[in-house]
Amino acid sequence: MADNSAAVEIPKRALFKAAEVCELARVQAYVLRSWEAEFPELGVTKTPGAPRIYRRADVEQVMRIKHLLLVEGLTLAGARRRLEEEGTPVAADTPLDELIGRNARERITEVKRGLRGLLDLLSGAAGELRLTPPPGSRPRPMPVARTKAPRGTRATSARNAQRRAR
Repeated sequence: MADNSAAVEIPKRALFKAAEVCELARVQAYVLRSWEAEFPELGVTKTPGAPRIYRRADVEQVMRIKHLLLVEGLTLAGARRRLEEEGTPVAADTPLDELIGRNARERITEVKRGLRGLLDLLSGAAGELRLTPPPGSRPRPMPVARTKAPRGTRATSARNAQRRAR
């Protein structure tokens, strides 16, 4: 089996959602959860009602686990022993709470800038803004939904009666 983990480029972010980790590692969510149970040092936050979040180091660790299991053919216990032997640190030095706060402030600042830009754009064209279709385009007709009559209705019963009469 080819080593696909080396070809995966992890985005330069501090935090990732579980779905993003699954997409990067190309594994199903249940596989990732089973690895979390087997490798408790994965730094996933598991607060009630909040989504599971992974640090960049955790994503790299997931990629390493996948390599050990699928490419080198180790079992989960063998992969855990190998990681312990290598002394690979799983968690980054920065606590998750600090990463969430810093990234949240940066994201909020970006959103504010974008909203201010939209406000400036809309305030300058307040009287001119109209939504019209492009010239030369025709409105498309809405599709008509076709439904089947449920079993046991009069239409079905009438058809069945006609068939029996033949």
